[in-house]
Amino acid sequence: MEPQAVSPLPNRHAVCIPYPAQGHINPMLKVAKLLHARGFHVTFVNTDYNHRRILRSRGPHALDGLTSFRFETIPDGLPWTDVDAKQDMLKLIDSTMNNCLSPFKDLLTRLNSGSDVPPVSCIVSDASMSFTIDAAEKLEIPVVLLWTNSATALMLYLHYQKLMEKGIIPVKDESDLKTEIDWIPSINTIQLKDFPDFTIKSDHQHLMLNFITHVTERSKRASAIIINTFENLEHDVVSSLRSILHPRIYPVGPLPILEDREINRDSEIGRLRLNLWEEETESLDWLDTKEKKSVLYVNFGSITVLTSEQLLEFAWGLAMSGKEFLWVVRSTLPAEFLSETADRGKVVTGWCPQEKVLSHPAIGGFLTHCGWNSMMESVFAGAPMICWPFFADQLTNRKFCCEEWGLGMEIEGEVKRGRVEAVVREVMDGAGGVEIREKVMEWRRVAGDASAPPCGSSFVNFQTVVNEVLMGDG
Repeated sequence: MEPQAVSPLPNRHAVCIPYPAQGHINPMLKVAKLLHARGFHVTFVNTDYNHRRILRSRGPHALDGLTSFRFETIPDGLPWTDVDAKQDMLKLIDSTMNNCLSPFKDLLTRLNSGSDVPPVSCIVSDASMSFTIDAAEKLEIPVVLLWTNSATALMLYLHYQKLMEKGIIPVKDESDLKTEIDWIPSINTIQLKDFPDFTIKSDHQHLMLNFITHVTERSKRASAIIINTFENLEHDVVSSLRSILHPRIYPVGPLPILEDREINRDSEIGRLRLNLWEEETESLDWLDTKEKKSVLYVNFGSITVLTSEQLLEFAWGLAMSGKEFLWVVRSTLPAEFLSETADRGKVVTGWCPQEKVLSHPAIGGFLTHCGWNSMMESVFAGAPMICWPFFADQLTNRKFCCEEWGLGMEIEGEVKRGRVEAVVREVMDGAGGVEIREKVMEWRRVAGDASAPPCGSSFVNFQTVVNEVLMGDG
């Protein structure tokens, strides 16, 4: 059924602000669209830098917005550059923590002094942009934080300080990564290697630990927290988070399913995209020529940087598998590889419409870095995963994807072409792949039920946040 238009609500104006990275912008845009569908006037806030990148990738009028869905910007505090590339994560974290509150408050003042929009009545912010809590408290309006990680990763983040106090981190050598932790609520015994790694063995662990501690502690002051997951997937962890961190924690995912149910993709709002790279349009046409479940989709996300050796091992592993593949990669691939696989492979260097690709009937598997957005999109599409995590919470996602939920199979250890070949063949054609595919489809059904009105848990949770928090007293 086509979603129905909703009349704007008088004096309901939500300011939505993501952390300035592609993997955070996309889920926040989905939340903003869902609020707009419920009658909110929406102001979506990008950084100046990303605003200009989006205009370059999407065209000069991409952010003109609509009467009731507008775009604004604030500076990220870093020196300006015209280079279209991802910014230094550590510098960006430090800058957003220390430099963004004042310009954000100025923006709110300007919005509230305008006569053409309702006064700002609530803020929906990425949890990593927790300076927004100060602004909301000054205006005495509710602020809801969006965590774009899994609930499990959030639970692990909450216990880094205790790991430090127990002397478990920082690790002394690689063998320490096999240390088993059995005292984290609602999580069975887990090895240190399965924790988000950048606060464990990074050269910058002090900065990252401070940031995680800062953000999680400030989250307690939010009016509510929403997470892009669903109750059945992480029920026990979510329950523990409510008792440890915040009583108002609401799983509202998978957000791709909620958006698909409620937003007409052919409408002006449905067509809104905020890609930082130019979007290619040929991959779907290419997939249309392929047999059902015959193509492996390969995408390691917008941040992962492969070494030249890793790139070669993945490339020749794909070549040796004999399978057709669609590979999104921004590195230069060997001419010999491209020549050998020209009849069964397509390489994309721009931004791929991943949700549409994963849902295409030709896709039989997804070789992924295990970013949480990608995992939720895989559940939405019913695509079995081949997991090769790169850093951060991807390591945690890999463990639970492969060992707990049965959604994928791991490429273990260092990337070797023989291992890549074997796992690709197994997932695409083997008995293991059949088992994973059945499990993925089961989770897809459960996730669909969670997002379905009128009683699905994610649907009800989102309505509760809207009715009791964003439209209530906070």
